[in-house]
Amino acid sequence: MSLALFRFAFACILLTPFFFAQRRQFKIERADLPKLILVGILIITLNITFFFEGITRTTAINASILTMFIPILSVLLGWWFLKEKIYLINLLGIFIGLFGAIVVIEIPQLLLGNFSTQQLLGNVLIILASLMWVAGAVISRQMLAKYPSMIVTAIAFLVGTITFLLPAGKEYLENPNWPAQVTFLGLLGLAYMTLLSSVSAYFLFEWGLSKTSVIKADLFQYIEPGVATILAITILGEKASIPLMVGSILIIAGVYLGTLAKEIHHRRKIHRV
Repeated sequence: MSLALFRFAFACILLTPFFFAQRRQFKIERADLPKLILVGILIITLNITFFFEGITRTTAINASILTMFIPILSVLLGWWFLKEKIYLINLLGIFIGLFGAIVVIEIPQLLLGNFSTQQLLGNVLIILASLMWVAGAVISRQMLAKYPSMIVTAIAFLVGTITFLLPAGKEYLENPNWPAQVTFLGLLGLAYMTLLSSVSAYFLFEWGLSKTSVIKADLFQYIEPGVATILAITILGEKASIPLMVGSILIIAGVYLGTLAKEIHHRRKIHRV
């Protein structure tokens, strides 16, 4: 939580001059403030909290594979809240992907009594983090119709900074000496997370989201599992289990039917007409 606090606090400082430069051109309406704050709570506070707590209990491979569930969640929420079209083939994909997530989470092992409690909890927290991200992206898409991506991103970072103050303060009270234990490599990691994982990544996501739909934007989540799996095996020495591989195949099939098949079905329908 301390890492999250400094990450978004420094990001806020970097974005402040750009925020005020655009703030003069766009007046933030009071009625929109609750939604803008909610975006920050969902995609920063809850998403990061659930992910950090989950990644300490499960493997990086599991976490990366489970994030592939994001496009499926995008289809559902886009259908419910943004009134985007959905077909029966998409619903089939959603159920297949959901079953794959159940296999990765190790619910079958839970029924057989052979499972790791910590890893199960970690996997569930990763799923919750994905749900928070998609919910925040849906609301963010609505706000991006009225405000520039810089304003939406800056407010989200500010909300994240404020909400992480309390848990970070708790960590400091429990271990006041932790700042002295941070290495130079740790500072480089913080700089990387601030400049690239926070400022660049979130701003570019919001900017891209303003140019396309939530579903298409979240399709790029496909890149993450492949990269993360390779790095987890080569750097962290993790191994891919059989349930993970089976669940991964089901999730990939489900994501394809739930998202990409939607576009193919739509194009064929237009062609037939």
